[in-house]
Amino acid sequence: MKRIAILVSGGGSNMVKLVDSMTGDHPGRPVLVASNDPHASGLTRAAERGVPVAAVDHKPFRGDRAAFESELRRHIDAAEPDVLCLAGFMRILTPSFIAAYEGRMLNIHPSLLPKYRGLHTHARALEAGDTEAGCTVHEVTAELDEGPILGQAHVPVEPGDTPDTLAARVLGMEHKLYPAVLRRFLEGRRTPLILT
Repeated sequence: MKRIAILVSGGGSNMVKLVDSMTGDHPGRPVLVASNDPHASGLTRAAERGVPVAAVDHKPFRGDRAAFESELRRHIDAAEPDVLCLAGFMRILTPSFIAAYEGRMLNIHPSLLPKYRGLHTHARALEAGDTEAGCTVHEVTAELDEGPILGQAHVPVEPGDTPDTLAARVLGMEHKLYPAVLRRFLEGRRTPLILT
């Protein structure tokens, strides 16, 4: 059984889908949900599901990412995870942190990578006149949103869409894609999963 740690910054809706999927014959089990925000509601939602939680407030570490990450790693490593999932974790991680979990850290990003790395993905898709948007699960590498793609879900852009309406539909697909990709990843399958 693989041990899964999940990092969140807010409500953790993707984390909830991941945790709730890890039952029965699933090859993984959640061992930690950690956040950079002690008040993140995702921590409460994880604790309600019986998952151990930890918080390392990034604010006291302003200007010293290495110290923040060292404290975060202390909690992560104590849980001895096989895989680390970023699920709405809104901190850019340093190359040294990423190297510590290389080949076993996943992230979900709200665009069809390689399009729209970084923030404001839905607004950028609409501004570009794209006819479809979506989300991507990828391995985390030192380059932001650049790692090998493990899965994508496509969502049509509808007339009158706003960044908020598009984001809501994409989020619904994120909730399907991430659990499916995590299971495949734990089973050793690396070919990209495509959902439409």
